[in-house]
Amino acid sequence: MVVARNRDTQLRTLTRRALWGHIATALALGLAGGLLFNWLGAPLPWMLGPMILNTIAAVLNAPIRPPIRVRPYVVVVIGVMLGAGFKPEVISQAGDWVLSFTFLGLYLAVSCVLVVPFYRRFGGFDTVTAYFAGMPGGLNEMILIGRDFGGDDARIALAHAARIVIVVSLIAVWFRLVAGYDLGDRSQFGVAFSDIPALDLAVLLACGVVGFYLGPLLRLPAPTLIGPMLVSAVAHLAGLASNPPPSELVLVAQLILGTIIGCRFVGSKARDIGHALLLSLGATLIMLTVTVVFAVLFHELFGQTTEQVLLAYSPGGLAAMSLVALAMNAEVAYVASHHVVRITMVILVAPLVFRWLQARAARK
Repeated sequence: MVVARNRDTQLRTLTRRALWGHIATALALGLAGGLLFNWLGAPLPWMLGPMILNTIAAVLNAPIRPPIRVRPYVVVVIGVMLGAGFKPEVISQAGDWVLSFTFLGLYLAVSCVLVVPFYRRFGGFDTVTAYFAGMPGGLNEMILIGRDFGGDDARIALAHAARIVIVVSLIAVWFRLVAGYDLGDRSQFGVAFSDIPALDLAVLLACGVVGFYLGPLLRLPAPTLIGPMLVSAVAHLAGLASNPPPSELVLVAQLILGTIIGCRFVGSKARDIGHALLLSLGATLIMLTVTVVFAVLFHELFGQTTEQVLLAYSPGGLAAMSLVALAMNAEVAYVASHHVVRITMVILVAPLVFRWLQARAARK
């Protein structure tokens, strides 16, 4: 059975009351995870805590369901937050990022050449499934495109869900424990609601609403995230706003986002989840090794720090990796723009390359 279809079927068979109860359980676990990880001083506690506790609950087949319907509205908050990081002095450097974007394409090619055979050999995946499981693109896009080409979308879904969980966890832990960055309870994730002028609040709200509808209209990847990010960037560059979204909203957004990521394994068997996590750990370590090599070798060429290139090239989710960048006080515009370009490259180029490979194999 296909993971996504299994999940949809299970959700339809639940009564409305039971479904709300399962969602409430997932959010309660998310809150408990955030409080626990914050108390422990863990990195990104309000995202990693909910994510890890709900992943464990999914493995144990606990009665949880993701609050998936609120996700588009939650990522709007993150999008507006990211847009606030686009300042005039940052944009003036955008021309210097061309080389970094070019090498990003090379990085994706090298990663895929290594990871796709890994899934073929060690995962026993067919060619289509291995190809789209190994592409570091958006989870939903890779599932849909892989399914259209005849791949096993259950395996593709598990591979990408596991990749995001592992990348975010490893990157956050690395920067906290090894590099010594403080990624704990970060007050700089926004400004307190009471400290933001009413006019700024109105502009931020307008950025979210306009971006929410503009993203799908322009057919942007991750539209409800990138749309608000672009509108917010324009508003902040134009001086219409000078504050990010309220910190209270950003904290809630992290909690819900972490809960949803952890719940991606709902509907899968524990054995399948374990196998996917183990396979994805190997594939992710390959990708991260390539990321580190590019960051160490080329960061000076790009005019960036090793840490910023590492964040920009890491194959995690756009929202999640941008939150790590925010926690580190890194150049969010640089990191976020590279993840947007990565997702766009994979969505546009991966199907074309696969068709070319198919045609080439047919001629032999």
